[in-house]
Amino acid sequence: MSEATPAQFLAMGQEVLQTQPFSRLLGAELTALARGHCQLEIALRPEHLQQHGFAHGGVVSYLADNALTYAGGTAMAVPVVTSEFKINYVRPAVGERLIARADAVAVSKTQAVCRCDVFVLKDGQEKLCAVAQGTIARLGGE
Repeated sequence: MSEATPAQFLAMGQEVLQTQPFSRLLGAELTALARGHCQLEIALRPEHLQQHGFAHGGVVSYLADNALTYAGGTAMAVPVVTSEFKINYVRPAVGERLIARADAVAVSKTQAVCRCDVFVLKDGQEKLCAVAQGTIARLGGE
């Protein structure tokens, strides 16, 4: 069987995202996908914010977690789950959109270690708001 084109690969990833009720609830959009790389975005709505007016940490964390898992899953080309991840919030996410970009940095048969930067887009400019790293494990791994 031939390899999927970049557009087909992205479309497959978008189909998977649409099977996740929580991702649909948040309005997540998969905007780029390649082996070991993912870009996932959320247009911020009032219900995504906390009492100070910036994106709730849980929304930022969700975005990093899912982007890390896409990066690791595409790098390993098997069903995966997040085994663990850590996030550092470096600035309040105030803006119109969150953008998470994740890459697999070390890949084996059973796991991938991935890194993710989360940016907030405001007035056409991106600002780093969080940095995450995680281990993505093969589902039912050996």
